[in-house]
Amino acid sequence: MNIMLFHSTYGLGPAVREAADRLRAAGHEVWTPDLFEGRTFGTVEEGTEFKERIGKEELLKRAVLAAAPYSERGLVYAGFSLGASVAQTLALGDERARGLLLLHGTSDIAPNAQVDELPVQLHVAEPDPFETDDWLSAWYLQMRRAGADVEVYRYAGAGHLYTDPGLPDYDEEAAEATWRVALGFLGSL
Repeated sequence: MNIMLFHSTYGLGPAVREAADRLRAAGHEVWTPDLFEGRTFGTVEEGTEFKERIGKEELLKRAVLAAAPYSERGLVYAGFSLGASVAQTLALGDERARGLLLLHGTSDIAPNAQVDELPVQLHVAEPDPFETDDWLSAWYLQMRRAGADVEVYRYAGAGHLYTDPGLPDYDEEAAEATWRVALGFLGSL
């Protein structure tokens, strides 16, 4: 598979590079665009402040420009937290998208979004302050109405970005379970 993997609010750091290497080792071609143009952050607050200064439209423009040269190949869009929301937006707007892998995040769904059985897999902590139960229930129903084939995996007791070994949220058991399931998902596309 050809995978476009977007980073979290922390920026394009070691965890994203390690994830890309894991995906490449499984036989996938992976691109990791740097939407923050070299900036990385030590806290969510710093990254969020920078993201807000860039603005949502500019962030999406950067993502579209990064994906455009490869979209003809039929991309699987993937991302971590903020990057998952970016990946979701792009996948729902790309008729050639082959799949959507969301790690730790989702996004609003445009009322007119329509896909043809797009395979979607979401992995989130339970509970997750950024992905509440009510939000996820509504998101799931909206994605199904849009035509997506959605699977949701919840990891009890894990922190928000539990796959990032450089953060206090890290949960090795949940992270390894996520990667096993995610690699199976990607292998089935």
